[in-house]
Amino acid sequence: MATRRAPRSRILSTLQRVLWSLGTVLAISWCLAGAVLGADNSAESRWISLFNGKDLTGWTPKITGYELGYNYGNTFRVEDGVIKVRYDQYEKFDGRFGHLFYETPFSCYRLRLQYRFVGDQTPGGPGWAFRNSGIMLHCQPPKSMRKDQDFPVSIEAQLLGGNGKDERTTGNMCSPGTHVVMNDHLITQHCVNSRSQTYHGDQWVTMEVEVHGSGTIKHIVNGQTVLEYREPQLEENDVDAQKLVKNGDKMLREGYISLQAESHPCEFRKVEILPLEQ
Repeated sequence: MATRRAPRSRILSTLQRVLWSLGTVLAISWCLAGAVLGADNSAESRWISLFNGKDLTGWTPKITGYELGYNYGNTFRVEDGVIKVRYDQYEKFDGRFGHLFYETPFSCYRLRLQYRFVGDQTPGGPGWAFRNSGIMLHCQPPKSMRKDQDFPVSIEAQLLGGNGKDERTTGNMCSPGTHVVMNDHLITQHCVNSRSQTYHGDQWVTMEVEVHGSGTIKHIVNGQTVLEYREPQLEENDVDAQKLVKNGDKMLREGYISLQAESHPCEFRKVEILPLEQ
């Protein structure tokens, strides 16, 4: 039997409907993709650079044994677009722990930066400070630090580098003059290790912290959340923390940010902050 052909008009009509449907699907896909990209671009545009890549404008050093603002030995310097912690003008470390404070306190935010360790530890530096630095969160006002105070009362997102063979996590939590709550328990030990991998050598590592005032704090290393805790608070038995308790309120809701110098040369770059809603 001869096969009957569909009228040409019907074929064209069907083809038009198919093409129209395909075009609609593609249009919706592009709109959705554009919305996602637009949201990402919007969030990305809200990041604020805290470091201009040229000098230490907005940052103030505090080194143990010296007045606020005195940058002993040019410890903190800017070269090649990065903040460098160096000890080439030191004969010996001699307990000169340093902190570089940003000028503005923050409460709810996401901070991100890249860090790396380079070279050899300074003679006289403590063994535990090998490839050791940190980001200090909710710091006490730098003007309130004693001249001989080693560390500000704060919560530390500890930055560690490997020795080339052993495992050593980074993004740990340390608590000079403070406590935190983890898994509904008050943590009074000084440091708690994260779940991060070990980063050996001089590679750059991206560290982020997400801080929600006196609520949750997260440590994020190379995009992976490695530690989480909440309710940062002052330690009543710490002599420096005692001075910061007001009307019996121990909770830390805001504070300054500082970068640490603990005897091993290191570098920081791309220091940025994203304010979050309270």
